[in-house]
Amino acid sequence: MLVFWGDGSQHAKDLVSQIQVRSTDNFNWTFIFILAVVFYVYWTEINRKNYDAIVAGLALYGVHWLYEIGNAIIGHVTGYPLWSVSNESTTFILLIGVCWELSMMFSLAGIISFKMLPKDRTARFFSENGKGGIDCRLAGALSMALLFALVESFLAGTSNHSFIWVYRWWGVLPVFVTTYIPFFLASNYVPDMAPAKRNRFLIAIWGLVALLLIILIPLGII
Repeated sequence: MLVFWGDGSQHAKDLVSQIQVRSTDNFNWTFIFILAVVFYVYWTEINRKNYDAIVAGLALYGVHWLYEIGNAIIGHVTGYPLWSVSNESTTFILLIGVCWELSMMFSLAGIISFKMLPKDRTARFFSENGKGGIDCRLAGALSMALLFALVESFLAGTSNHSFIWVYRWWGVLPVFVTTYIPFFLASNYVPDMAPAKRNRFLIAIWGLVALLLIILIPLGII
């Protein structure tokens, strides 16, 4: 069952109020297995000196964390975040809108998206005689964003409430445009920046993530 918008129901609000962030009540060994898979993927790319793929993965993952922190702040200020994950759907909730399994998936999503691009990343789709068309990196970002938005629509309709949307105006379309497109633009474009520029991007985004986590978690905001 696909769900395209939040329903604003009291049931959805009650589910959000029951969320236990960073509780170990549902913890199990899949946590360790998933972490091992992520380590394997990243170290394999490092050993192959495929640094562009590593940059793609870290770029998307950094943007992901900024969004999750922003979502948690919205939840703290307004009472409800834009999206939430339920206790029943995960082994560990990191922030109110992201669980361990989901976060680890996003740590790999940028690498996957990048590897799906053509070898020639200057290629353009639907061009005629080398003119017009759409940049393959943009086309890839839009395609992946649409896929992820539809998957989130499915998750929002699961019986264990893997995703919870409270606000009636939040759903597939806004998450596609405002969330997933920026995610995959980062993974598809940052690797092709000049080395100094992409290093500054990664340092800035991950430095900001670390600073926000260090400040906001002890304050009980996220």
